[in-house]
Amino acid sequence: MKPSAAIITRDAGRQLDRCLASLDFCAEVVVLDQHSADDTAAVCARHGARLEQTEWLGFGPTKQKAADLCTTRWVLSIDSDEVVSPELRAAILALPGTPAPAAFAVNRLSRFLGQWIRHGGWHPDWVVRLFDRQRAGFDDKRVHEAIHARGEVRRLDGLLHHDAYTTLEQYLAKLDRYTTAAAADLHGAGRRSNPPAALLRAHAAFWRMWLLQGGVRDGWAGTVLCHCSAFYVLSKYLKLWRLGRS
Repeated sequence: MKPSAAIITRDAGRQLDRCLASLDFCAEVVVLDQHSADDTAAVCARHGARLEQTEWLGFGPTKQKAADLCTTRWVLSIDSDEVVSPELRAAILALPGTPAPAAFAVNRLSRFLGQWIRHGGWHPDWVVRLFDRQRAGFDDKRVHEAIHARGEVRRLDGLLHHDAYTTLEQYLAKLDRYTTAAAADLHGAGRRSNPPAALLRAHAAFWRMWLLQGGVRDGWAGTVLCHCSAFYVLSKYLKLWRLGRS
């Protein structure tokens, strides 16, 4: 199989170069950009990727729009900070042109502050990324979007390397955007919160990741990640509380 690759970007030229280099086996690469001010256009041109522009619609709708721009039936959805490993590439190429499953999940391995994270609920991390556009697609969530398939989902060999957060500043910037969107989704669904409940959820998140899911085994980076994830939960539910009050 030689699927299309679909990527959404905004000012991601530095990471996008490595991502596109790992996609040279695809039939086409479609990059749906949100008016980047960096060298994203030049990077796309260098790798022969098709560059399109859009306004931000939220993660689910924007990724679905990128998939809809593809010309093949099968689409590999990938983020600009992800790289297809040689093993995963071989597994995709070995698939027949029209597989029976509606979609395939890949195992993502993420790096945090320069270290690969293998515990704390971050790995294994099976995410659906390769799908038949006629039988699967993204939901409309603004954050924590997912591909839903009308049919069987199988797993592929190999890893999808995710260079998630190289600096703490990068993590905190994303945390602010993501928790705002997540709180808005929860508020729209009728959910409510309060400060004591937010604190309780944050503490529970830390101990679950650090102790029960083995985050402590990833050393200092894993421990920092568990604390950051707990702060993510705290921020999301405090923002939800503020939305409820307003």
